[in-house]
Amino acid sequence: MPLKILIIRFSSIGDIVLTTPVVRCVKQQLQAEVHFLTKKPFRSILDANPYVDKVYAIKSKIGEISEELKQEQYDWVIDLHHNLRSLQVKRLLRVASRSFDKINFQKWLMVRFKWNVLPHTHIVNRYLETVKKLGVQYDGQGLDYFIPEAQELPLRNLAGDQNLSPELRNDLQQGHYIALVIGAAHATKRLPVNKLIEICQGIRQPVLLLGGPDDRSAAEQIAQAAGSHVVNTCGQYSLHQSASLVRQAQLVITHDTGLMHIAAALRKPIISVWGNTIPEFGMTPFYPDGMEKNTTIEVKKLSCRPCSKIGFDACPKGHFNCMEQIDPENLFIAMEPNTPSKIS
Repeated sequence: MPLKILIIRFSSIGDIVLTTPVVRCVKQQLQAEVHFLTKKPFRSILDANPYVDKVYAIKSKIGEISEELKQEQYDWVIDLHHNLRSLQVKRLLRVASRSFDKINFQKWLMVRFKWNVLPHTHIVNRYLETVKKLGVQYDGQGLDYFIPEAQELPLRNLAGDQNLSPELRNDLQQGHYIALVIGAAHATKRLPVNKLIEICQGIRQPVLLLGGPDDRSAAEQIAQAAGSHVVNTCGQYSLHQSASLVRQAQLVITHDTGLMHIAAALRKPIISVWGNTIPEFGMTPFYPDGMEKNTTIEVKKLSCRPCSKIGFDACPKGHFNCMEQIDPENLFIAMEPNTPSKIS
């Protein structure tokens, strides 16, 4: 009988994508039956993953599926979330388990006192430590993201209802565009609208703005102010469809957010822009061994940064220097190896 293993990560988009090397390596190296427990809004991320045999999803409480989980008779629980909810699962199932070290104390020291005792390793490697005891080793193949065939977005359908010039439409349909991800879960991870406008104005080729419904208004401001080469798709497409647009782009400019990790999983060149969070937390774009396609843009040596391990709705200091002092010229320079015509 193969091992039956439950992997837990409840949220969010990027964090779940970052667990995919664990899922793949467990499945391939142990020939195990792999189940994944998450929250309902994130279930679709895993539905097309061939290394996941079954997905369980909850709205808020473990009690919603407790009987089903007990009937599975798991051999192991791999807890990659390590919170009260995942503790409830482990107590419910009473089987062997391994839990991810969230290094919250080290992060607190960095945020509160700027004492950097953070481990010099990516979160993916720390996730993989939880399955080392099972004999699982990292295979060097990076992240996975699988787009269901029905969710692939052919570029010929892109922005079909928008009033675009024939030249712009042709460029978009040939994949001659930059994907600019303007959203992020917290405001202090997002460039201000004025900065995004400045960046878009300095780019010659078409720019596709990506984000959710909450980003729609900001995207409209950016598109109207930056020029006709900027196309707003925020709120128009599903996550998988947005991932399809990322896959077909020449380059992805993004904040520290879920689509950044999806772009890395799709092996795209990335310019990642960091605000209140820092790369040292170990969540930079993660590529297969021997591949490095990320350029990090950040304002270093700010005494207030990082101000949080996650983010805020507004800058606690009021100045937002971590984003306001980003120099768009640094982005334009980073674009040069990845795009045929760079800046105006």
